[in-house]
Amino acid sequence: MNDIALIGLTVLGAVGCIAWLVMKWGEKMLSKQQATIADQASTTLADMFIFIDPQKMFRYNVMAMFVLPGAVYFLTANPVFTLATLVATYVLPKYYVRAMRSRRFKTLEKQLPDALLMITGAMSAGASVNIAIESMIKEQRPPIAQEFELMMRELRIGVDFDTALKNMEKRNPIADFALVISALRISREVGGNLAEILNSLADTLREKQTMEGKIASLTAQGKIQGVVMTALPLLVMFGLTQIEPVAMAPLFTTWPGWLTLTVIGVMEVMGYFFIQKITAIDV
Repeated sequence: MNDIALIGLTVLGAVGCIAWLVMKWGEKMLSKQQATIADQASTTLADMFIFIDPQKMFRYNVMAMFVLPGAVYFLTANPVFTLATLVATYVLPKYYVRAMRSRRFKTLEKQLPDALLMITGAMSAGASVNIAIESMIKEQRPPIAQEFELMMRELRIGVDFDTALKNMEKRNPIADFALVISALRISREVGGNLAEILNSLADTLREKQTMEGKIASLTAQGKIQGVVMTALPLLVMFGLTQIEPVAMAPLFTTWPGWLTLTVIGVMEVMGYFFIQKITAIDV
């Protein structure tokens, strides 16, 4: 009896230690997630003129981290799918914000040549730089109108022109914006025909976008192949599950099957990202 009690106490202590370690790890991960969401809400999202309460966003994320994996486990009773849902829910806010930021930058790049042509047109008609920019803001749509409007507001409250340009470049760290801001700063310092410079720059950026469009068209087939090759094993597995449910059942109900699903999931994700990296050509 003493030996059984000692074994029971040892097992209980080991379980308690594991539970304590899991709780500390979970607390650390939640603290890190809260800091990440707060940083994204105060910098990245604010730069995109999206103002969200970081505490509310964190509460929604934590709620989803408990509800969605629980629902998946209730429906499938599969720990691999449950763990994958938990990981996806944990990393989804970061990648969603990153995708929003990338989409905003692409929209800025597309709007930039037309905005420069509007500015040069107003300057050729005799307007100053500030009046030309204000005229462009009235005609253009967000996000480029928001960025230049914020710059003009900074100028109205007394911020130096060079500092306002640096702030706008910091909010939008893309190559096309850096070229425009460099042209504005150099023209401000040494003079010259700014309208002609911006007009030439607009033509250059438009040609660059045309080249990027051609490259995107040529690499579209490779990207679609990556999606098809990633989805094909999953579709085959789903089809076999429907055709031979008894033979496929051990894949979803046993530990060797769960381990196999984990390996499949990791290799699927790695293969998809490798193909996307190969087909992503930066101009």
